Amino acid sequence: MGTTKVTVELPADLLARARKTTGEGITATIRRGLELVASTRAQEQLRGLRGRVKFSIDLAALRQDRP
Repeated sequence: MGTTKVTVELPADLLARARKTTGEGITATIRRGLELVASTRAQEQLRGLRGRVKFSIDLAALRQDRP
């Protein structure tokens, strides 16, 4: 896996708000934003399965295992 250097123009206030939220620098903040965008499709697919997947796990038995 390599890296690609890019130049982007961003609204200063958007970048400032994003950096304040992440507490990170520019590169880490943009990387985190891209990771969130990339994961959106997988999240949508999982939401589409809501109510369609049957689990054979006994929830009560799982809870008994807890300390």
